[in-house]
Amino acid sequence: MIAVILAVLTAACNALSSVLQKWATRTVPESDAFRLMLIWDLIRRPLWLGGIGALIGGFVFQAAALSFGGLSLVQPILVVELPFTMILLSCLSRTRLDRKTWLAVGILTAGLTVLLASANPTPGQRLPRLIDWIIATIVTVGIAGCLVAMARLRHGESRAVLLGTASGLGFAFTAALITENTRVFAENPLSLLTTWPLYSMVVAGLISLFLLQNALQSGSLVTVQPALNVTDPVASIGYGVALFDEDIRLGPWITLELLGLGLILYGSVRLARSSIHRQPGTSTWEG
Repeated sequence: MIAVILAVLTAACNALSSVLQKWATRTVPESDAFRLMLIWDLIRRPLWLGGIGALIGGFVFQAAALSFGGLSLVQPILVVELPFTMILLSCLSRTRLDRKTWLAVGILTAGLTVLLASANPTPGQRLPRLIDWIIATIVTVGIAGCLVAMARLRHGESRAVLLGTASGLGFAFTAALITENTRVFAENPLSLLTTWPLYSMVVAGLISLFLLQNALQSGSLVTVQPALNVTDPVASIGYGVALFDEDIRLGPWITLELLGLGLILYGSVRLARSSIHRQPGTSTWEG
C-alpha cells in the first residue's frame, strides 16, 4: 500500500508538471523543435521552472515507490496522471467535469484495477547483468529513434503522438534505472556516485524530458497525455519482467490483462476527447 500511495502522489506531481509545462510551451516558436534552443527559451519562463519543480517532486515520490514495489506494480498506477490532469484543467479553467468525463475516468480506473488484479505483479529478485542493460538500451534507443525519425517527417498532432510515445518509453526506461539505483543505494549509499546507473538515469531522464517538451510544443496536452500515459506502464511491465524477473500471471490471465489495457486505452481516448477541452478558457492550455 505504501508503494501504491507513493505512486499516486507521483502521478499527481506529474500531472501538475505537464499542465505547467504545456502552458509554458504555448508561445515557443516551431523553429525551436528538436533544438536545444527550445530548452533555452523555456528555462526563462517561471511556469516551466514550476513544472520542472513538480517533476522533481514526482521523481522523488517515484523513487520511493519503486523502493517498496516493483516496476510492474508502480508504473501502471501512473496512468491516473491523466485524470489528475483533467481535474487540474477543470480547476484552472473554472469549469465542471461532466458525466461523460467522469465515465471516462471510471473506465480508465476500472482498466487499471483489472490489469493489476489479473497480473498480480510481484517484485523480482534478479539482478540484471551489464549485458542485460546493454541489450535493453539498444532496444530502447532503436525504438525511440524510429519514433523520433517518423516524428520529424510530420507536424501537429501526429508528431505529438509519436514524440509522446517516445517520451513514455524513455520515462519507463528511466524508471528501470531508478529501480537499479535504489538497489545500489540500499547496499552502499556512498557507492552510488561512482556507479554507472546514476549517470545513465540522469541522461535517460533528460532525453525523455527533451522529447516531452517537443511533444507538448507540437500538439495539444490531450493528444500527448494518452500516448505518454499508456506507453509508460506497458513498457515498464516489459522492463520489469525482462530485467528484474518480476512475476506477472500468464496463461488464462492474459485475456484479463489485455482487457485491462484495452480499458485503459479506451478510457484515455475518451478522457482526451472530454468536453472540458471545448469549454471557454481551456483553449489557451491546449493550443
